[in-house]
Amino acid sequence: MHPSVHGQYSPGYQQTIAFINKTLGFANDVLPHVTCHIYLASNQTKNQNHLTMNKAELIDKIATDAGLSKADAKRALDAFVSATTEELKKKDGRVALVGFGSFTVAKRAARTGRNPKNGDSINIEAKNVVRFKTGNELADAIN
Repeated sequence: MHPSVHGQYSPGYQQTIAFINKTLGFANDVLPHVTCHIYLASNQTKNQNHLTMNKAELIDKIATDAGLSKADAKRALDAFVSATTEELKKKDGRVALVGFGSFTVAKRAARTGRNPKNGDSINIEAKNVVRFKTGNELADAIN
């Protein structure tokens, strides 16, 4: 599917086709379907059609929603991550955000696993893992 209105390509799409075809040395109408996919992929983050939000996109969203500069939003996010990490390092550390969810540390017991390359048994040591339990408001919002 390409971005068009009644069979006509949008101006941004036409410019993208022209640029890519010129770069590759083709006539403008040779690769409309191939360049369509490139155009859509290049605009995925703009259209919010992607499945994963990365840190930069989260910072942009925080900055926009809170009316902060990107630098202030980055410092706020970094401070949240740092404070959460420090709290979870403690013996019974827990970070609870009412309605959103809570982060806790759980102990994962030692176990025997398999090496995927050769099938040999390997011992996996016990370790601490971070768990996240959703709050009611978040659970309701995504369902």
